[in-house]
Amino acid sequence: MQALFNSIFFPNSHAVRFALKGVIAMALSLYLAMFLNLDRPYWALVGAIFLQIRPESGLVIEKGLYQILGTMVGGAFAIVLLEHFSAYPYIALGSLALWLGINSGLSALVRRVNLIYAFAMAGMTACLIVLLVMIQPSQASSTAIFAMAQARMSEIIVGVICAALVSTLIWPISVSSVLQGHARTTINQALHYLAIELDPNETHEARHQAIDGILESLTALNDDSTAVTYEGPFGPGRSRASNLLSNKTLSLLSLIQIFGRLQRNHPELISENLSGIIKNMHSYFVQIYHADNFEACHQLVQKMRREQVYYSNASTDKSALEVRLLKIALELTADLVVILKSYDSLTSERKVLLNAPRIKPHHDPLVGLTTGLRSAIMFLVGAGLWIGTGSSAVLMMMILPVVFSIMMARLPMMILTLVLRRILVGICIALPLAIFYALPLLAESTGDFELLVLVLAAPYFVGLLALSNRPTLPYGLGILIPFTIFVRPSPGMSRSFQIDSTVSYALAIFVGVSLLYWLFKLITGPSLQLMMNRLITNTYKDLVNLPQQSKGDIWFNSRMGDRLLRISTYEKGMKTTRNITDLSLTALNIGHVSLRLRKVIQNNCGHRFDDDLNTLQRALADAFYHCYQGLHTSAFTEATEYLFSKLPQEAFPEEQYELIRGSFERLSLTLARTSESIAQEANPPENA
Repeated sequence: MQALFNSIFFPNSHAVRFALKGVIAMALSLYLAMFLNLDRPYWALVGAIFLQIRPESGLVIEKGLYQILGTMVGGAFAIVLLEHFSAYPYIALGSLALWLGINSGLSALVRRVNLIYAFAMAGMTACLIVLLVMIQPSQASSTAIFAMAQARMSEIIVGVICAALVSTLIWPISVSSVLQGHARTTINQALHYLAIELDPNETHEARHQAIDGILESLTALNDDSTAVTYEGPFGPGRSRASNLLSNKTLSLLSLIQIFGRLQRNHPELISENLSGIIKNMHSYFVQIYHADNFEACHQLVQKMRREQVYYSNASTDKSALEVRLLKIALELTADLVVILKSYDSLTSERKVLLNAPRIKPHHDPLVGLTTGLRSAIMFLVGAGLWIGTGSSAVLMMMILPVVFSIMMARLPMMILTLVLRRILVGICIALPLAIFYALPLLAESTGDFELLVLVLAAPYFVGLLALSNRPTLPYGLGILIPFTIFVRPSPGMSRSFQIDSTVSYALAIFVGVSLLYWLFKLITGPSLQLMMNRLITNTYKDLVNLPQQSKGDIWFNSRMGDRLLRISTYEKGMKTTRNITDLSLTALNIGHVSLRLRKVIQNNCGHRFDDDLNTLQRALADAFYHCYQGLHTSAFTEATEYLFSKLPQEAFPEEQYELIRGSFERLSLTLARTSESIAQEANPPENA
């Protein structure tokens, strides 16, 4: 509440500009809807309000397009439904509940925030059209149905277009600047983590806190990367550059852990030469982290690479493991160079040729089924109350809470319940604003549009000030949308208002959101352990199928990004020691290593060992899955020994032969150590 108080009474300049733009957008959408003689112009305001969340130009354009698409799809569904089942209201309501469940379930399977709005608008538009027609079933002719659908779709589309135009033309905020901020944060966090990982004095908790921050920044970077394509000719290139930056950052995480784990768990294997390289890398990572411009960072990375080459050539008597680790150090530096070049491409105005796929969202049908079931139940409860009472106010209980359930399904439970509580507070603020301020003044006005805007501007300005600040955003949402429905701005607002209908609408919305809160509490979805099992199983399948992918390393990175974030989040909720997160990062690394080994062997021996390599890949994936279960298996060691015995040593340069053997040794050490850690956590010693 203190944050809400500060947002309203002590706003910063950014919040004031945001609120002014929002008021202008809503005034324009209301004027245009009234000019076009649309029946319920206040729904144009609702469409404009949704577009105020994340006001950056590219995001607004993308969100607007998705909202228009969702509105048209929802309108088409409503027309088809009413044409066939307008005479059978129970079938129509059941079909509408199924439609909402499908849209809600699909929204839980996507990562792109703006695409979720498309599903929300598809559900809301269908609800509006079907329910408003069913209020007057005697007038439900084909012409009336089409006119109702056209009016509701037009109202929402008018609000979306007006909000998008105002956001783009008045004090525009580019998403590219936000993307650059995400990229800077990601790089800084990655460099900080690189330094922590190589510092033997840092704690396990510090390392994982840094990893969590990187994964969250990568998610934000990936979520906004599509919207930048709408911002001029350089937008698509910046989108590709941000995708490459995300991809290479994941590669960086997989590589640096090799050195950190070896230093912590097997110090006896670190030679003096290798120790010098690790200390040198740690020193440079600290310097790069504190550098204040791109050129300084780039020069430091190039200098570090030259010194790594020197260390690699300094000694000719190197073990197989050391040969492999020296090679990894050079790969790590090369990835860091690409990351810095990607950031430079994000900040420059030139054509960008860099390319990499976006991080793919993790799709789990169980999550979609749970989310869809929750939304369908919410609608059916409202439908039951509507049938039992016949009150038109109950319609809001069937629309707004369902839209909120679709929009917020991806939020973690702790955050989601907090958001819903703040929306309820916003509703409690909106009701007195409508009853004691807006409606009495409008009842005494002449009904002119100018007076209508003057009266409504103050409440909307207050709500938008709250909406501009992320912590108070739910308060703003709870104020703006319910206030619009309580007042229902339209031509001829000089009539006397009925306080009982306004309170009925408020009670219906408040009860609906409260019911949604408890539905989220009761229908929580699959358990964390079950979700973790499914994530690990999907990772296992990807490891098995990795050799069949044309660009395996990039494909694997894009699939592991969102999965790593989910595993990290679930494991924090399970309050364990984060061994599963470590294992997942190990999986990211062993996927890359297996591809490199396959390429080296095929380059020197052709494809005659492909069957043995496939057997080895399966054994590697099995070893990963056994590690998750806290089991150690010798199948991978046996497969590597068998393959190594068949490889002709004379077909390889000596360094490459030692590199292959060193990779096998390192993987065996990592898998053995990880399985032991997980087994100890599952079955701690009695004296612990």
